Amino acid sequence: MEIAEAPAFGRYTPKELHTALEEAIVRQRERWKALSTDVHPPDFDNTVAALEQSSAELDELSSLLFNLHSANTDDELERVVEVISPQLAALSNDLLLDPAMFERVRTVAEGPHSTDPVRQRLLDKTYKTFVRNGARLEDAKRPELRSIDQRLALATVQFGQNVLKSTRAFKLELSEEQLDGLPEAQREAARTRAQETGSQADAVLTLDQPSYLPAMMYLNDRGLREQLYRAYTGRATSGDTDNRPLVLEIAGLRRHRARVLGFEHHADFVLRERMVENETALRGFLSELLAKARPAAERDAQDLKTRALQDGVNDLKPWDTAYYGEKLKRERYDLDSEQLRPYFALPKVLDGLFQLVYRLYGLHFDPQTEVPKYHEDVVAYAVRDADDRFVGLLYLDFFPRAGKRAGAWMTSYRDARGTGADEQRPWISIVCNFTPPGAQRPSLLSFDEVTTLFHEMGHALHGLLAKGPFASLNGTHVYWDFVELPSQFMENWCYEPEVLSQFAHHWQTGAPLPLEWVERIRNSANHLIGIQTLRQLGFGLLDLAWHGATEGEYASVETVERAALQPTQWLEPVEGSLVSTSFSHIFQGGYAAGYYSYKWAEVLDADAFEAFRENGLFDPQTAAKFRRLLETGGQAHPAKVYRDFRGRDADPEALLRRSGLIPTQA
Repeated sequence: MEIAEAPAFGRYTPKELHTALEEAIVRQRERWKALSTDVHPPDFDNTVAALEQSSAELDELSSLLFNLHSANTDDELERVVEVISPQLAALSNDLLLDPAMFERVRTVAEGPHSTDPVRQRLLDKTYKTFVRNGARLEDAKRPELRSIDQRLALATVQFGQNVLKSTRAFKLELSEEQLDGLPEAQREAARTRAQETGSQADAVLTLDQPSYLPAMMYLNDRGLREQLYRAYTGRATSGDTDNRPLVLEIAGLRRHRARVLGFEHHADFVLRERMVENETALRGFLSELLAKARPAAERDAQDLKTRALQDGVNDLKPWDTAYYGEKLKRERYDLDSEQLRPYFALPKVLDGLFQLVYRLYGLHFDPQTEVPKYHEDVVAYAVRDADDRFVGLLYLDFFPRAGKRAGAWMTSYRDARGTGADEQRPWISIVCNFTPPGAQRPSLLSFDEVTTLFHEMGHALHGLLAKGPFASLNGTHVYWDFVELPSQFMENWCYEPEVLSQFAHHWQTGAPLPLEWVERIRNSANHLIGIQTLRQLGFGLLDLAWHGATEGEYASVETVERAALQPTQWLEPVEGSLVSTSFSHIFQGGYAAGYYSYKWAEVLDADAFEAFRENGLFDPQTAAKFRRLLETGGQAHPAKVYRDFRGRDADPEALLRRSGLIPTQA
């Protein structure tokens, strides 16, 4: 049976996984040595394809380690990560700086052009990987590169651990009276949290998203909102978990590394292999969006300040924006975010999402009770095609707990690879931090959590539907400013009445979400869009400030951050509040010099969804074309992949039209 294979959850203790990884590293070195000393003349199969296939064992083990470290870590696992990360960096250096291996790859690359575009794509990618990581460096500079890479491997791990520890260290103990304004479901969750943490208080609020966000939107006590805001934006800024030294070190090491390799700075290194191509084009893209968004943001800011004045608040602060933003939404659209929750019971939403995916791509999801899991909260599904062909395993892990980092993400324990009898199907996981169920009710999602689930399913489909012989070209292994297209595309369906009608039913009565509420959701989609756009652009500019600097020392985290965010600032910054120290996307994840990709991909996803509107939301041919985009992954340049779907390049104004920043077409 196809799903007899599954991730090795429960097979290893942290100590045993450490041993298995070190043994796999030894075997990997032996494989590479055999490849680099092969007496046969180098060709694609015995060099490039063999190199690609050689890492399957180590890839699975390292994926197991790092995914568990993000979703279900403990002290033992963290120690393993700290030891193994530099070893893996050293292993990578040993391959990419091996003259014999590079000579074999170079010989193939300079040989006849392959008639198979996928094989040529892998060859080009492999050759560039060697060159971009020091294969042509003079011997004197190689130890320097090795030292940088090993330190970076450890520093980024330490950054993430500090964010997790500082987030978990905070809890705000409150009386029942202090919860004034908080909806009953959130009060219940706060009471449950108090019991679970052994608190003697009536309720506990934390910095986990399901606790923090509703508190900032609904708590009437302004002082409590300020306390929560300062704690959230002050994460990893003091004591043993202070990330400021690591921010400066990581940014400096990345710049140093880029200069060693002959690039101007880290952004220059990264953008050469992105759709945007260079920093000049990127800054132009961000500047254009900023110019379009600023007038709308100014109107939004004035609206918030005017609404706050009605309550006697004449000095609007950052801890007031979500609170008054929610009040404005209720008043403008007669829409209360908490009023929607009873219609978004997680089991029903998930069922509706599965129905949508079936309708678009013919996939169905069969629950699995026998496959291994890493935590009792996790649920597993065998994903099958319309012809009952096994597509892959999907793991879903929805609720916050100790040992899980904040946010939501899709990840892979094994990528698709191979064809025919040698085909290997993927193991994909979606990890979230949604509102947990209560004692007498299911998990009731906010609308933002609904869109998050659809977003991550888009990433998961990119991994599940991958078809191709080489894992490094499949699924989400695409240019980073293309990777968010499938995920952001899926969010569009959350606003469609035909889709909402499949799952938006009251969890107690079964009554469908009233049609007028559906219209209100659609009307409110661009609520405070100017300020929201400024916020995202600010993150992109901050990313560039850290990774686009060419010379000089970074004065301090505070100085760099204030200067970077100033063009998007509409409220005075709060002393002691920082973004960088918990900006895991760029200092722990893969978004360094790439955070702009969310906005870049929004152009693509807005244009892509217009194709469905033009041809019919469930037009089979349009869905089939988009499925081919997902299946193709990185086997072709993303511009070509998109043109194959749309028949043209994306219209840059599609995002502006959807956001209401320019008029829609007649």
